[in-house]
This record gives sequence, structure tokens and C-alpha cells, in this order.
Amino acid sequence: MSANSPLLDVQNLVVHYGGICALNSVNLHVDSGEIVAVIGANGAGKSTLMRTIAAVKTFTSGAVLFNGQPLKKDASRVVRDGITLVPEGRRIFAPLTVRENLMLGAYTRSDRKEQEETLEEIYALFPRLKERLHQRGGTLSGGEQQMLAVARAMMSKPRLLLLDEPSLGLAPIVIDAMFDAIVKLNRELGLTILVVEQNASLALEMCHRAYVLETGTIRMEGRGSDLLQDKRVMESYLGITG
Repeated sequence: MSANSPLLDVQNLVVHYGGICALNSVNLHVDSGEIVAVIGANGAGKSTLMRTIAAVKTFTSGAVLFNGQPLKKDASRVVRDGITLVPEGRRIFAPLTVRENLMLGAYTRSDRKEQEETLEEIYALFPRLKERLHQRGGTLSGGEQQMLAVARAMMSKPRLLLLDEPSLGLAPIVIDAMFDAIVKLNRELGLTILVVEQNASLALEMCHRAYVLETGTIRMEGRGSDLLQDKRVMESYLGITG
């Protein structure tokens, strides 16, 4: 990868579910060190995009390049290469303890010393998880489960973290804390992040750049701060008219 190449480069991506076109010629990129947001309504194709980048869903045509190389077809190899998805709905392992959930996220790493170093980073970011290490995941609050899902993804030491609707189902005060943690991951740990989010206002405030996805097609792109002021975005996604 050259110095000017994006870390993630999605080129003319087309994805189908049966006869339905879920993504139509989508182009986007994420540079190393960025937070990039994708906003859009339900059914726009946001989760399909994330699942495709994570190699959970196959694409019909186009290309996904990571670090200048074509995306692997196997999801576990994609994780080993440095892309980890935090799926919509968290999907933690409810019967397992917090620590057991975290260690499952480290299945691609064999160095125990490095695992423990990552755990310490997680405890600093999410001290609540350290307090609940031996508690079953299913007994955590919704916000704590989302923290655990993000922390589990961090255990694989990703270069690119994919966050699919991180605010879904959370109380407003918990949403603010979650977005603060996402910004810390980027600023303090240097993690590159691609996030899809229905809470357009928070996503645009947090990100460096953003894309607007409508019915499988990118309609707009730009800096988050600029899109926050765009009349079309304000009316369609922020509920502001005038």
C-alpha cells in the first residue's frame, strides 16, 4: 500500500439478496486514523455494507481492498488481517462471563502477554467491565453489553473497527458514553473506525468524514461538520426544517 492509499477502499460494490439489489455501485474509502460514518434510514443497506466488508456476506461485483489487497473471502481470515466487526444487536455470549467473552475475541492471537496488555487498555476505557469480569454477559445492562461487544472486538487488535449501529437500544446517557469511548479509541489508541449509525447527529459530530446511503446508493459525502449543516441532511436525517 502506498503512503497515499486508503486503508479501506470499496469500489463499485454491488450486493444482492436473491433478486434484490441491496448495494448498487457503492464507492467509499477510509484512510488510516479516520473515523468515517455512514448514515441512512432503515433498509438503506448500512448493515449489508458492514457485513460485506467483514466477509460475512458475499458481493456480486466490484472490489473491496484492505491495505491495498483484495478482501479475503473468509471472515476469520479477514479478522486475522485486521478487520473486526461489532455487529448490530451486540451478540455477546450470554452464558459466558465478561472475561470469557473477551478472551473469545482474542482467538486469532496466541501471545498471552499481548492479550493481557490489550485487556489493560480495555479496562482503562471501560472500567465497568473490569468490575464485572466474572459476571455472566447476559446479566449485564444493555449499555454494558455494548461495551463488552466493542471490547471483545478490540481483543483481536484490529487495524479497522467496524461498528454496526452502536447506539441501538441504548438510553441517551449511555449513548453519549459509548460515543465518547469511540472517540477515545480513535484519538488515544489510533484506531481507524467505520461506523454505521441511525443517530445521524451524533455520528456526524463524531466523525471526520461521512457518507449518506439511500436505498443502496451513496447520495452524498463530505466532512461530518459540513454534512451537519447541509439542508438536505438536516431535513431528512436530523428532523430540522426551515
